[in-house]
Amino acid sequence: MKKSKISASMMCADLVHLKQTITIFESEKIDYLHIDVMDGEFVPNFGLGTDYIRGLRDLTDIPLDIHLMITSPEYKYKWLGIKSSDMVSIHYESTSQIQRALDRLSEYGCKKFLAINPATPIYVLEEVLDYIDGINLLMVNPGFAGQKIVPSTIKKAERLVKFLRDCGKEDIEIEVDGNITFENAKILRAVGASVFVAGTSSIFKGKLEEYDNNILKLRENISLR
Repeated sequence: MKKSKISASMMCADLVHLKQTITIFESEKIDYLHIDVMDGEFVPNFGLGTDYIRGLRDLTDIPLDIHLMITSPEYKYKWLGIKSSDMVSIHYESTSQIQRALDRLSEYGCKKFLAINPATPIYVLEEVLDYIDGINLLMVNPGFAGQKIVPSTIKKAERLVKFLRDCGKEDIEIEVDGNITFENAKILRAVGASVFVAGTSSIFKGKLEEYDNNILKLRENISLR
């Protein structure tokens, strides 16, 4: 089983205490900072933008996990300052030219993840498995923090693991995103997920002083035993 990783959802971070939050994440060796970029078109909300990303780069060397919830992402990569150490997720549903979008992302040397919404069937992945490093499985409908998990997505994660195994693609990572509580993380780790987007349901729960304990608890729930 792959090593588990935590991707901290920066949409949930308090901007007033952003620097202190980043210091905690560096101390606790958080693997990625999850950046939800939203355009108000692909999802009904506006999210973290290019200035925010540049500001984070100045604050820390923690790699970014950039989740593009935008239409036609292939024309907007150059705005983001993508680094080879980053992971970038684009949505299957966001473009009519998904293979071209993945090809253009290859120029940046980053890990390429394909995100799919809760109602998008797994079979859409079949023709692009050779072009991706990971799959971002949305456990909620994207656009807003604090939603409850779509119950069917747990079974979908199980089917995805089997699908990848049947296709001989077990090396592809599975990221889970949306209402990743401590308990949901434990269940999804047992299924086979390896990257966990952690927000208000786990590491951002409570006050700033509680974050380190929250991270420890999450790590315990996603560790291999």
